[in-house]
Amino acid sequence: MTSPDRLISLDVFRGLTIAAMILVNFPGSWEAIYAPLEHAEWIGTTPADFIFPFFIFIVGISITLSFSKLLEKGIARKQVFKKSMRRAVKIFGVGLALRFLPTFDFSRFELPGVLQRIALVFLACALLFIYSGWRTQLFVGVGILFAYWLALMYIPVPGFGPGVLEPGKNLANWLDGVVIPTNLLNKKGYDSEGILSTFPAIVTGISGLLAGKILQFKKR
Repeated sequence: MTSPDRLISLDVFRGLTIAAMILVNFPGSWEAIYAPLEHAEWIGTTPADFIFPFFIFIVGISITLSFSKLLEKGIARKQVFKKSMRRAVKIFGVGLALRFLPTFDFSRFELPGVLQRIALVFLACALLFIYSGWRTQLFVGVGILFAYWLALMYIPVPGFGPGVLEPGKNLANWLDGVVIPTNLLNKKGYDSEGILSTFPAIVTGISGLLAGKILQFKKR
C-alpha cells in the first residue's frame, strides 16, 4: 500500500530518472549509440545531460518534504544536521568505493565523482534548509550563479587569461589541477564533477528546495 504522506509524482519522476540513467549507462552497443543517449562533448546539451540535474533537483525536493516533518515533530535542528552529515558521509564513501569496482585496481584513484557531488550538494542544501528560510535560499542560489559567472569570466587563468571557457583551460579545470593531486583526477587532468562546478549543482538542489516549498503550499 502507498503511504498517504508520499508524493506519488516525485516517486514517478525519480523512477523515470533512474530508468533513463540505466539506459544511458548501458545503451546496448558503445559502437553505435543513439545520439540522445550520449552526453555532449562540451558545447550543447543532449537529453542525457539532464539526468544528473534531475537527481539533484529530486534531492532538494526530498529534503524539504522529509526535513519539514522532522522539524514539525520537534526534533532539534542540530540533530537533523547530524543526521544529514552522517548520510552525506555514507553517500560520499559509496562513491569512492565504486571507483574500485569491479577491478579493485588501486593504482589510480579518482576523487571526484557523481555520488561524491550528490553528497556535497545534499549536505549544502540540508544546511540551508535547516538554518534558513526560502527567501535566503533564493538569494543564495542567485548569488552563487552570479558569482560563478563572474569568476569564470573575469578571474584570469595562468597561461590563458580571463574569460576562457574551453576544456582544460577554464578556471574550474585549473582549480581542480591546483587543489586536487594529479593522481586523484582523471586522465584529462580535470573532472566534470570538480570543485568549482559543484556550486551551480548546489543551485539546482536549491531549486528543488524551493519547488518542495511550493508543493507544500499547494498541499495546504
